[in-house]
Amino acid sequence: MRIGLSSSLEHDNPGQWARRMKELGCGAVVFPVDYTASEELVNAYVQAAGEEGLVIAEVGAWCNPLAADEQERQAAMERCVGQLKLADRIGAACCVNITGSCGSRWDGAYPGNFTQEHWKKTVRSIQEIIDRAEPENTFYTVEPMPWMAPANPEEYAALLAEVDRKHFGVHMDLANWITSPEKYFGNEAFMETCFDRLGSYIKSCHIKDVCLQEEFTFQLKEVACGEGILNLEKYARLAEKVNPEMPMIIEHLHSDSEYLQSVAYLKERMEKAGLQVIN
Repeated sequence: MRIGLSSSLEHDNPGQWARRMKELGCGAVVFPVDYTASEELVNAYVQAAGEEGLVIAEVGAWCNPLAADEQERQAAMERCVGQLKLADRIGAACCVNITGSCGSRWDGAYPGNFTQEHWKKTVRSIQEIIDRAEPENTFYTVEPMPWMAPANPEEYAALLAEVDRKHFGVHMDLANWITSPEKYFGNEAFMETCFDRLGSYIKSCHIKDVCLQEEFTFQLKEVACGEGILNLEKYARLAEKVNPEMPMIIEHLHSDSEYLQSVAYLKERMEKAGLQVIN
């Protein structure tokens, strides 16, 4: 496995960025600039990553190609195509986004996210993005979200089949699919289901944890690795079977110091379990 961070951390130039990631124990990175950056800057970051032996795991799109507002939707489609082209050009493992919501919040929870009409729009939007970008080496992937398709590994498998594009893959975020007591307490079995159904399509993973809140209704909180109950060693082993150098990206922490603590903790925990952490 190769640990990486969703944050680029504070840095002054590409060389400093790559050296800092390497020194922290990272073996993978999320690309820190987008397709609107100058060719010179893009190339500088690619070169810096290469010199430090860092794999570029992801180029993030993070927009809503299914937005109800047509102007927003078109802008999002342009961004997705641009980011996928960038990912292909720089040799990233994937370009990642969510499928998109039908409401005003780009990643929001709405009943309409689960309609058949929205599903058909999802399929068409992914096909259009891939067809327009024409990637040769990388993959367009979507991160599972708790309140939009694909809502489970079976639905992701159906999406792969309906999109029917060679360069459509899977971005695994197991924690986002822990949405019930059964999945929470049976997270090890659920991990196996995810990798059994989707393993060969997985290009990159997010790694984090979830913790059940002591409330009268079922409430889960996303937390840093080690602060919940997920068997992260099993998660990493399943990912390693797909790709011994699978990127495992830590995300959603609040400061550079929290990221530094988390990568050190995760690296130590994985190595103690006998897993190879490539740096």
